[in-house]
Amino acid sequence: MNKVILTGNLTRDPEVRYTQSGKAVATFSIAVNRTWKRPGDTQTQALTDYINVVAWEKSAEFCGKYLTKGRKVLVEGRIQSRSYEAQDGSKRYVTEVVSDNIEFMDSTKRQDGGESSNYNGNNQRSSYSSNYNSGDDMIDNGNSNGKDDIDIPF
Repeated sequence: MNKVILTGNLTRDPEVRYTQSGKAVATFSIAVNRTWKRPGDTQTQALTDYINVVAWEKSAEFCGKYLTKGRKVLVEGRIQSRSYEAQDGSKRYVTEVVSDNIEFMDSTKRQDGGESSNYNGNNQRSSYSSNYNSGDDMIDNGNSNGKDDIDIPF
């Protein structure tokens, strides 16, 4: 089973691009905190991991519209590893989370200075789910070079 659930803060605003067939793809990263102890040590150490996330189609559009740097989110998805050839000819490897579900975990500031929660009228968090399989679409970010999306680094 390949399933991952992460909670963290966005390190940058999502970047939304479109494949040549018109499918939206958003990329962003989240900072995930973790703690650990050295054997025999009583004090815990805090570390932060930076995880790349990819969202497709409606989920990508949702991310581009509502997510911003610093927002706390929960991401559910699967881990994907891929490789591509860099411009200098070297082979690069990427590990990322392909999201199935993204949820807000914090409240947002309204323009009037108040706060609004991310719960809808049914007491559920705002989220967007997608069951998209990335497939062989090509990214069209204005300079299409004919490479499959799995060959393009994020």
